[in-house]
Amino acid sequence: MNEKKSINNEIEKINKMLQYWIVHNNEHILENETWFKKISELGLTKIAKELEPIISYTKESNKRIFSALKKLKNLETQGIDRKIEKRKFHVEHGEHKYKKEFTDIHFTQIGIIHTPFIDSAPYQPVDNDKDNFTLIVDPEYTNGLDKLDRFNYIYVLYYLHKINRKPKMMVSPPWASGNEVGVFASRSPVRPNQLGLSIVRLKKIERNVIYTSGLDVFDGTPLLDIKPYIKDLDSKSDANYGWIESEKDWEHLILHIKGIPHNH
Repeated sequence: MNEKKSINNEIEKINKMLQYWIVHNNEHILENETWFKKISELGLTKIAKELEPIISYTKESNKRIFSALKKLKNLETQGIDRKIEKRKFHVEHGEHKYKKEFTDIHFTQIGIIHTPFIDSAPYQPVDNDKDNFTLIVDPEYTNGLDKLDRFNYIYVLYYLHKINRKPKMMVSPPWASGNEVGVFASRSPVRPNQLGLSIVRLKKIERNVIYTSGLDVFDGTPLLDIKPYIKDLDSKSDANYGWIESEKDWEHLILHIKGIPHNH
């Protein structure tokens, strides 16, 4: 095994380890917050005061691990032999030429998503799924949920923490009958940036817990943002199905896209 391949293998191990740390810490945070609440409700204020910083330390630890994971992803994408702090892009072959400086972009995790899915998840949210789906927002962001419960639907943005494959520009979606399309013309989770977006029904909010209809993500997924889905503003009457309309039996595919149960 040559040196570069050996380094890539070690980087992959570190990648998986950091992802595990994030999920593991999130589980501890949720459990610690539950016990902290119980201790506080019992009036054990001195004990609660001693324990409160532990939750903050764990959240800060996760932010640093998340930042390290992002930098590791950039290193994998750009290659070990290239500088990743600043780089220039030149588009050749007659295309528009430009240059840009690389900016290290950071996201702040605002909570965690809980679903029943561990090893597999649906391609799209299933509105009538009877299982429990919750967004646990970090207590420091609870005030940001004010009046959100007046909306029927919300956008949920999250980090696809279980993706460990490098993105390809051409992909074959499960609806494409083996045909390839550009990754940006698909809903493939394997993308240059591991960002996920789902639209779900908002059932109710209890303090910092949001109960929703079915989500299409794994349990323990880091929550990045929540936005209200607004009638007319977010619903375009002239939207179409793009390349999907040219696929064979596309009307059947629409049933899958909408998550409508059917017999075939």
